[in-house]
Amino acid sequence: MPRPTLDPTEARVVGALAEKALATPDQYPMTLGALVAACNQKTAREPVTDYAPRAVTEALDRLGRRGLAGTSAGAGHRVAKFRHLLDRALGLSQRELAALTVLLLRGPQTPGEIRTRTARLTEFESVEAVDEALWMLADRDEPLVATLTRRPGQSADRVAHLLSGALPDDPAPTSDEALPGPAPVSDWAALVARIEALEAEVAALRESLGG
Repeated sequence: MPRPTLDPTEARVVGALAEKALATPDQYPMTLGALVAACNQKTAREPVTDYAPRAVTEALDRLGRRGLAGTSAGAGHRVAKFRHLLDRALGLSQRELAALTVLLLRGPQTPGEIRTRTARLTEFESVEAVDEALWMLADRDEPLVATLTRRPGQSADRVAHLLSGALPDDPAPTSDEALPGPAPVSDWAALVARIEALEAEVAALRESLGG
């Protein structure tokens, strides 16, 4: 299908569905309440949002009309449960889906950040493996990702998704942004990712216990 153009709510909703499908398949497909909570998480989201159920429902309707989300209903389901169709609609491998999911939920990321933040979604054995997945997302008639211009003081290129339309010109850095900062600390990134993973597991456990 042609590359879709998503508004911010649609991007957050389909990204949250894809994240839970990969990270917690036993909690997937998702009820509306669980999906709203996933969209509005205080961690692993940029920006943090406060979407009401109606806004999420309307986004699901729009995504459904374009074949990017659907419902799963059956004899064992008393309420509708929702699932994404990104991989099927866009022909994505699991690695490509994981990288795109992080970009949808957290904005532009470096390949190293993507590797760290997809640890619960898929396995990238190296940053080079992330680069390969990003290349596959970019090497299309209608690319799904693009590399941003590196700013002064940044140690690596950042990549952004293109599912919300063409990227605007990267704004010029402020004087503070232009100052070289400390090099990224991989141990700190790993610790942050571990904390986020534990918080997500606690949230899933609370939902399964009805609390």
